[in-house]
Amino acid sequence: MLDQKQFSLALKQICEEKGISEKQVLETIESALAAAYRKDYGNKLQNIKVEFSPEDGSTKIYDIKTVVEDMPEEEEIEESQDQKEDKQGKDNKAKEKTKKDETSSAEAMADEEEIRKFNPKTEIQLTDAKEIKKKYKIGDEIITKLEKPEGYGRMAAQTAKQVIIQKLREAERHTLYEEMKDQAGKVINGVIERYDRRFVSISIGRATAFLPPEEQIRGEMYNVGAQMKFYIVSVEENAKGPRIIVSRRNEEILKELFYLEIPEISSGVVEIKAIAREAGERSKVAVSTDDSSIDPIGSCIGQRGNRIQTIINELNGEKIDIIEHSDDVERFIQNSLSPAKITSAKINEKENQAIVQVKSDQFSLAIGKGGQNVRLATKLTNWKIDIEEITEKGKKEENNKIEKQDDDEKEEEGKEKKPKEEKKEKKDGKKPKDKKDDKKKDGDKKEKKAEKKKDKVKKDKK
Repeated sequence: MLDQKQFSLALKQICEEKGISEKQVLETIESALAAAYRKDYGNKLQNIKVEFSPEDGSTKIYDIKTVVEDMPEEEEIEESQDQKEDKQGKDNKAKEKTKKDETSSAEAMADEEEIRKFNPKTEIQLTDAKEIKKKYKIGDEIITKLEKPEGYGRMAAQTAKQVIIQKLREAERHTLYEEMKDQAGKVINGVIERYDRRFVSISIGRATAFLPPEEQIRGEMYNVGAQMKFYIVSVEENAKGPRIIVSRRNEEILKELFYLEIPEISSGVVEIKAIAREAGERSKVAVSTDDSSIDPIGSCIGQRGNRIQTIINELNGEKIDIIEHSDDVERFIQNSLSPAKITSAKINEKENQAIVQVKSDQFSLAIGKGGQNVRLATKLTNWKIDIEEITEKGKKEENNKIEKQDDDEKEEEGKEKKPKEEKKEKKDGKKPKDKKDDKKKDGDKKEKKAEKKKDKVKKDKK
C-alpha cells in the first residue's frame, strides 16, 4: 500500500505545475504495473490489465480475453514441414491462377482475408468460454481477477514513482518544445555556456541552443558568459529535449534588429524592401516609405546615429549602408552603389544587366574592397552590374573628335562660298584672281628683300 494522502496530493500538484494530464499519468502507471506483473508473476498468454487508484494507492489486477468463434483444428495444431510445403505449393498455384483470371483472384483474396488466426493471449474460443459460463457469446469480454502476490505492493510503489518521474521529464520536454517552437524565426538574447570544437552552446532561458560553425561569423569571439542576440533558425523535437539551432550570420537577424531598434519600421511606416549581407563585414539595407513627411534613411540612422550605431555594436562593428529604395531601376542601382557617385547608367532589361559609368576618382569606391560594394549592390537589386571607368584620355579624345568635326564643317562652308564669290566678280566685270599671279608677286617681294640685305652688308664692311 502507498501513502494515500501524500501520493494523491503530490500527483495532483505535479500535474498542475507541469501542465500534465492526470489521466495520462495514471494510464502510464497502469501500463507499467501490468508489464511488471507479467514479467515477474504472470505468463506470456495473459492479457494483464491493472487498475490503479491514486486515492488509496490500491491496485487490482485482471486478465481480460475476448470471446471469438471456434477455429478449425488445423489452425490450433502446429503445421509440420510437409504441410507448410503443401501450403506454399497451393499459394503458388493460386498466384498463377490470379494472373490468368482476375475474378478468381479477387475471390481467392476475399477467402484469405476471411481466414484469421487465433491469438490465445487476448482471445478465447467460444467452446472454452461456455465451459466457464454458458451465457458468453462471441464479442463478450471475460475478466478474470488475479491475486496479488507478496511483494507486489512495494514493486508497485517503485514502478509508480519511476513512471511519474519519466512522465514528468517527457512532459517538460514537450512543453519546452511547444514554447520554443513559436520562437522560431525570432531574435532572442542568449548567454554563451560552452565553446567546444567550434560548436557553441547557448543558454536561452530553460533551453539550450546550438550555434554550428556554418552559422557563425568569421573572426567573431564567443567567450563563455558573454551575452549576445541570436536568430532562431529551427526548433526540432528530440528524445533529449528540443534541438534549437541559432545563427549569427543569417540575414534575418539584421532585419529583426531593425524591427527591434527602429519604431518606424516596427510600426510599418518605413518598410525594409531588400537586404544584402556579408556577415561580419558589410551590409546594405534598402528602405522606403509612402509617407512623404518621413525620411526613411534618417529614421533608420536616428539622432546623431544612435539607432544604427546600436545595431552596429550588436553585430560587432559590421558596416551598414542604408539605401533609399526606388521603383525606377536606374535610380535604385545608382543608390545601391552608394557611397560612390555615378555618372550614368544604361539598363538592358532583356539581359537584366546594367552598365554603370563612373569617373576615375570614383571607380575604386564603386567596386569596393575585393569587389564587395558592387557584389552587394548586385545582390540587393537582383541586377547584373558592370562598372566602366571614364578616364581623362577618353575626355580628350572626345574633345578632339568634336574639334575635328567643327574644322570639317568650316572647310565645307568655305568650299561652298568660293564659287559664289567668283560668280559675283564675273557679274561686276572683274577678273577672277589667279593663284599663279599671287605666287609671282610673293617671289618678287622675297628677291627685293634679299637685295636690300646684301647692300647693308657691303656698307657695313666699308
